[in-house]
Amino acid sequence: MLFKNSAYFMGLMACSLTINAQTTNPSKSQADTTRKLNEVMVQENRIQLPFSKQNRNIWIIDREKIKSLPARSISELLSYVSGVDVRQRGPGGSQADISIDGGTFDETLVLLNGVKVSDPQTGHNMMNLPISMDDIDHIEVLRGSASRVYGINALTGAINIVTRKVQKTGISANVFAGSSFKQQVGDGGIYLNSGQYASGTLDLKASSHLLSIGQETGNGYRYNTAFNNQKLYYQGKINIGKSGQLDIMAGYIYNKFGANGFYAAPGDKEAEETVKTTLASIAYTKKITENWTMVRRVNYRNNVDDYIYNKQIPELSHNHHATNVLDAEVNNTIQTSIGTFGFGLEARTENIKSTSLGKRYRSNTGIFGEYKFEPLKKLSVNVGAYTNYNTDYGWQAFPGLDIGYDIYGNWRLYGNLGTGQRMPTYTDLYYTGKANIGNDQLRPERSKYAEAGIKFNNAHFSGNASYFTRRIDEFIDWVKANIEDPYQPQNYSRVSTNGLTLSGDYRWANPSATGIINAFRLGASYTYLDPEIKTTIPNVNYSRYALRSLKNQLSGTLNTTFCKVMDLTLAARYQDRITYKDYTVIDAKLAFKQAHYSIYADAANIFNTQFIEAEAIPMPGSWYTLGFKLNY
Repeated sequence: MLFKNSAYFMGLMACSLTINAQTTNPSKSQADTTRKLNEVMVQENRIQLPFSKQNRNIWIIDREKIKSLPARSISELLSYVSGVDVRQRGPGGSQADISIDGGTFDETLVLLNGVKVSDPQTGHNMMNLPISMDDIDHIEVLRGSASRVYGINALTGAINIVTRKVQKTGISANVFAGSSFKQQVGDGGIYLNSGQYASGTLDLKASSHLLSIGQETGNGYRYNTAFNNQKLYYQGKINIGKSGQLDIMAGYIYNKFGANGFYAAPGDKEAEETVKTTLASIAYTKKITENWTMVRRVNYRNNVDDYIYNKQIPELSHNHHATNVLDAEVNNTIQTSIGTFGFGLEARTENIKSTSLGKRYRSNTGIFGEYKFEPLKKLSVNVGAYTNYNTDYGWQAFPGLDIGYDIYGNWRLYGNLGTGQRMPTYTDLYYTGKANIGNDQLRPERSKYAEAGIKFNNAHFSGNASYFTRRIDEFIDWVKANIEDPYQPQNYSRVSTNGLTLSGDYRWANPSATGIINAFRLGASYTYLDPEIKTTIPNVNYSRYALRSLKNQLSGTLNTTFCKVMDLTLAARYQDRITYKDYTVIDAKLAFKQAHYSIYADAANIFNTQFIEAEAIPMPGSWYTLGFKLNY
């Protein structure tokens, strides 16, 4: 089935390439912001390197690609990334789980401008972000165990969403509406959604500011899946003296949605959930000397999750959770004649007050250390470790090593070794309910990771081929012996995964070309995963997560600019999971662009493919969107 769908996929892409051909509108306002992919600086908290110098498998979704893809949410953007498994429970980003290379959604760390936003209650809330796609500069997806870089919970990888820098004073707006044109049950009309987003930027001599606000609402795509999503986001940069900078970030999101079948199908047909998240961060960067930079940062996150099992009878089952996370960091980078040193400290507290989880508290104290050096010409090495103390689980150390060698021209061999840890969530430990029961005896998951690969990067093409092996010990899964039993998390197994990934991205642009085609961009990626599960407890017949990972994933995008004002994007993705039926989804986007405005039309799931990403929830079929963007 894989080869049949792959042939169909490749044939479609080849045919499209012969008919049409993207990148930037040749207007000066857009050309000024265009960057080469290999120049994107990967935003790690201590030692930062451009994409072309990285010794890890990192996937970048740059700003030009974000603008061209036919995606309605950040979750849908990530569905085009090799190795990322997006399991949506509703459209428009109402709720989605994100995992990397066959892991679970709790094993992936999500960051916003380097600030950890993952939720200690449950990974189901980690994509509740206050930003719109128009606020993003690029997204970095780091594959592999990454505790050395980001600390705990980066067990299978990390996703860092980097917002755009203010370059000029201006305003922008995005208004859109969409529908599946399918009739609701009864006399409710057709299913549809609409959204309005606006942002303003202020670029001053000693500071810059960005403020965005937006709302997206819809009556769903099947019974009880209506949603109301409201966002507010601010970021500011203020120069302090000649060598200091203050970075401020704050955001709020209100997300209410019908949760039919989300967690306890089929009994939760009338379920409803409201998630409210507040984020705040303040960082001070100071150049202590010419070679020593120090960054001090404090982050706060509050999340309120209100879940009603049956909104018609709220008193039947009503879970209310309020979590507070406070994180303080100090990071240092020192340049010397023998290499670059990075070191830092982190202190993090997590507490929750919940009707079903109780009142809980725990804290982490972490110490980072890294050293990057070049012992030989063309050879670079980055070695380091993260040591963590958790009040529930004591001391743990997580070393890592990256190495790369420029073999010829733009070709680079690389390899890395990594380790990681994932703390059980409060839901894993303490949940009490009819269908699910927590387990306060759980131990943290631990991982070991090794990868080797080869890269090519120049101004027009970037490619990667790599192979990895990963072992997760004390793997946490919700399991049970009999169908009538409740699920309970256990340190169920050891999961060993071998994987192969191939990717390529080619870009060509000639704004002054007199022909029909002015630019095009063609990208494709393939990931193969081979998990092996060795159970460590007997009499388990039902598993929620261990047997639901991706096995084959193939995706491709073709974006063209023609007649200097029209952009066409075709995107396709093939997904083959271990226990779900495989499927192929094809999307398209057409945009008419001028210097200060554009009109666009999206067609998602053109061929109305029926598929499931999570639990037993059918995803929407074809969905069509018409929108207008203003940028002045």
